[in-house]
Amino acid sequence: MNTGNMAINSSNGLLTTLACMQNNKPIYAIEGSVFVAGALIQWLRDELDIIKNASETEEIAKSVKDANGVYIVPAFVGLGAPYWDSQAEGIITGLTRGANKKHIVRAALEAIAYEVYDLVKIMEEENNVEIKAIKVDGGACVNNFLMQFQADILNKYLLRPTSIEVTALGACYLAGLSVGLWNEKDLERLAIIDQEFKPNMSYEERNKLINGWHKAIEKSILK
Repeated sequence: MNTGNMAINSSNGLLTTLACMQNNKPIYAIEGSVFVAGALIQWLRDELDIIKNASETEEIAKSVKDANGVYIVPAFVGLGAPYWDSQAEGIITGLTRGANKKHIVRAALEAIAYEVYDLVKIMEEENNVEIKAIKVDGGACVNNFLMQFQADILNKYLLRPTSIEVTALGACYLAGLSVGLWNEKDLERLAIIDQEFKPNMSYEERNKLINGWHKAIEKSILK
């Protein structure tokens, strides 16, 4: 999250970083370092062998009505922000006789959304703002199930651009700004939104799912 000229020192596990320079003045940001997110889907493919490729996960997740109480905490190398617990262990919890691989696949996608939720809530609190919408990018954002679930859990709009490789695009934009090729207004026009995901989950269901996630986190870090 861009915090402008203010360098916010987080008291809740976020990192302060230099985003860029503007008119020879630093522009700061805060970020949450999550150790395992998209790599969780690679784990399903390479280690558990329950999917052949990441693109399958969308239809698999949609084929069941929910995760059947299953949660995955992907603490394969401990937990990053906002928990910072190097001793936390990865777990699958909530398993019953009725749980199957479809529920595990769905729970993996949902875990990514829960990790983002934890970070966004802290960013809002530390900046004393309410985020209305979030722009997404990267390979995982092509998964429509994940994007809709993320919007539901955050209770915010998600905006997916036409170009999802924003890291390279951002470097290009900053270079153009620095030499006067374009200005900030030009960049706003270049940011074309391909799809908008609107939250569509009840308050009760959202709270139930988030509480379940935090209980799973407690089991992961329990000594």
